[in-house]
Amino acid sequence: MQIDLRTVSIKPLRNTFDHIARRFGDKPASRYQEGTYDIQQTDIFHYRPLWEPEKILFDKSRTRIEMKDWYALKDPRQFYYGAYTIARARQQEAAESNFDMIEERGLAALVPEALRDIALDVLIPLRHVEWGGNMGNSYIAAYGYGTAITQPCLYHAMDHLAVAQYLTRIALTLDTPVALDTAKDAWMNGALWQPMRQHVENLLVLQDWFEIFVAQNLVLEGLAYPLFFDHLDSKFAAGGGTAISMMTRFMGEWSAETAKWVDAQIKVAAAESAENKQAIADWVVEYRGRTLEALAPLAGRAFGAEADAVLGEVLAAFNTRCAKLGLSV
Repeated sequence: MQIDLRTVSIKPLRNTFDHIARRFGDKPASRYQEGTYDIQQTDIFHYRPLWEPEKILFDKSRTRIEMKDWYALKDPRQFYYGAYTIARARQQEAAESNFDMIEERGLAALVPEALRDIALDVLIPLRHVEWGGNMGNSYIAAYGYGTAITQPCLYHAMDHLAVAQYLTRIALTLDTPVALDTAKDAWMNGALWQPMRQHVENLLVLQDWFEIFVAQNLVLEGLAYPLFFDHLDSKFAAGGGTAISMMTRFMGEWSAETAKWVDAQIKVAAAESAENKQAIADWVVEYRGRTLEALAPLAGRAFGAEADAVLGEVLAAFNTRCAKLGLSV
């Protein structure tokens, strides 16, 4: 018996979905494009929101920012659900490996008491700040316009929960569950944390979703994460608190990754018009001052006499970042 093998080329009837073809042409599209572009519903709404009848369900007027095409706010990471979950699963495996090593070798017991106390006083109450970040980005996902921005904001909201969970595990690794109750009491009643608590709660009642994006994702995270997971992390590592640095590895990597996404959104929105640029710059100036006031007592607890110098470095780096985005702040 003789068998002849040959290649048969089958031409597909279509390369992608119609709405993707209308935007990019009738050619094979990436999964990010198919899972992101032009998914936002634009008409045939059955009812208006009962709590806000002057607006439709997905209303562009919910923010001062105006865009000709909201899908210009694309994610440079090209995260759709599959790519996002795969990336986070890999990071979780690395984090779990670090926690397992610390527990197996008893490295937490080797952390100097002074550094341990700083971690418990400064890092653990941040769980509540992360909850605020989750709420803010969930609001953007609900009321924002265009899947290109609302989709990654939902991922960002869930990432804040992940950070809160890792901070919880740090507390349980360094101390007993009582540390969580102590941290909550500090958040609710401690003088050290009341400026930050007030700031976070003020962000929860903002109505403009892009203002929340600027205040939370650019300003608050842009100042707090370098302070706590860069400068304070260096202090832990230099002073014998390497175990703490290992447990906060995810936060540092996540901050660097998401900063690129945040910067891409701000840069595109600011370049759209002079009005957009001015609105974003005004928000940055307003919330930069409030965030620094909230961080000042925490920096004092973490760095002592060096607090002003460290905050100055963080602020200078943040201002440089904003200048690269075209903002005059």
